[in-house]
Amino acid sequence: MASRDYMHRLPDAGSSLRRPASLSRRLHIDMPLLLLLLLLASVGLVILYSASGEEIHYVKRQSVFLGLAFVGMLIAAQIPLEFYRRWSPWFYLAGCCMLVAVLFIGVGAKGAQRWLEIGGFRFQPSEALKLAVPISVAAYLHNRTLPPSFLSVAIALAIVAVPAALIVRQPDLGTSILIAASGLFALYLSGLSWKMIGSAVLAALMAAWPMWQWGLRDYQRQRILTLFNPDADRLGAGWNIFQSKAAIGSGGWYGKGYMQGTQSQLDFLPESHTDFIIAVLAEEWGMRGALLLLLLYLLIIARGIYISFMAQSVFGRLLAGSITLTFFVYVFVNIGMVSGLLPVVGVPLPLVSHGGTSVITLMAGFGILMAISTEKRRVLF
Repeated sequence: MASRDYMHRLPDAGSSLRRPASLSRRLHIDMPLLLLLLLLASVGLVILYSASGEEIHYVKRQSVFLGLAFVGMLIAAQIPLEFYRRWSPWFYLAGCCMLVAVLFIGVGAKGAQRWLEIGGFRFQPSEALKLAVPISVAAYLHNRTLPPSFLSVAIALAIVAVPAALIVRQPDLGTSILIAASGLFALYLSGLSWKMIGSAVLAALMAAWPMWQWGLRDYQRQRILTLFNPDADRLGAGWNIFQSKAAIGSGGWYGKGYMQGTQSQLDFLPESHTDFIIAVLAEEWGMRGALLLLLLYLLIIARGIYISFMAQSVFGRLLAGSITLTFFVYVFVNIGMVSGLLPVVGVPLPLVSHGGTSVITLMAGFGILMAISTEKRRVLF
């Protein structure tokens, strides 16, 4: 018998030894990340019930948004990365067009014009840019030589700057910072030289004074001044920080007990169910409760970094790193402003604060993370 005939009759050892794909792999779900997110969302609902003054309406509404967000996450996980990469210019262009439309026909509320309303449905276009910007920067750098050249860096910065500037005009400084950070993280992870990083820091320092004089509104300047001297106007600009620090400090290590916080339950703490919700947690559950929540956030961030390291393409690596680090900025900025370390910019605590479109956008980002984590499995199975 010829050796060739013998080889043809050999069974396919690989197919016989290969284990069938699990359900999570077939659905492209990263199970550790999913379990951590479910746990965080559940803890968030418990905290929200107390922070809202035992208003079950807020819990029900948040549950609906979380349900939609998890469905959106699962849908985003099924979409191949190549689709995100190829369609990134159109996502970006559509998002910028909507931001321009907001300036002319946007719906205003509380002194800001940030929403579009179509057929009775109101949405905030800037939320879509939280994903469109890092996807676009990662897609642009995907086929470029890394570390990127000066021209590539300049074009990537322009991709970040256009939507960030449009969002500042609304005005929405907090969202603008998050969107700029998401794009800059993708650029940083591409391997920028320290010379370019140093030049960027120097340029930022040089632009600080002109930005203070002409780029910020009066209330934004007041927030920064309040950061350095919150006691100057305790009953006015410093009220939020003063009350949040009082709530955090009064909780001690063990806390006052669930739904027993005085600052939140007696309505001394403003925005207790949104931006300042972690102050409610610290007052009622104490420092140990706050540390456990931070540990949960740390585990989610660690999983995202692991997915970034294991990504099978430059695009996936840059995008996963950007999404993960932007999530870290969400947590850092919220806790920093509530504890008086950063100015108040209106950034909610992820999956804990009451919110709508921001939760859906955030979970869609985690869906993309899951698509990246299963990128290699798409090829094998």
